Amino acid sequence: MSYIAKKCGIQLQPPSIILIYEDQLKNNVRKRIMPIRNFSKFSDCSRAAEQLKNNPRHKTYLEGVSMQQLQKLHSLLRGHLEGQSLTRSLEQIQREESVDPEEDLNKLDDKELTKRKKIMDELFEKNRKKKDDPDFIYNVEVEFPQDGNLESCGWDSESDDDEF
Repeated sequence: MSYIAKKCGIQLQPPSIILIYEDQLKNNVRKRIMPIRNFSKFSDCSRAAEQLKNNPRHKTYLEGVSMQQLQKLHSLLRGHLEGQSLTRSLEQIQREESVDPEEDLNKLDDKELTKRKKIMDELFEKNRKKKDDPDFIYNVEVEFPQDGNLESCGWDSESDDDEF
């Protein structure tokens, strides 16, 4: 890959993805404007991002840009086409990409559940301590205080024989 993506953004009029990249062969920084055609407020952002990333004209330039970032940029464009302000679109994307700890995941359909699990996996990988990290400790032992006020669990107080 001779192109390294530096910055990626959007242009609202006409709807376009803008990529600032470095050409390693010529050792200079360039700007590429990729117009988003046939995109409306009803379009699927993930599908449009996939089409752009797999487009033969843009494929080599977009290798360093993640599919998730392209989906976010398309969501911003769709929000603009719906008449939303930029800050409201960003807030909506933030809500969609975070997991509410109070939300009951059992009530979600398979697509939404898969999306939430992916978000949790990414958050786990981001926060995970690896062996190469400077503050990595192999065997961590933590003692929890015992105040004597232990709560009993209601679910384990009955015997198993009563259930059958």
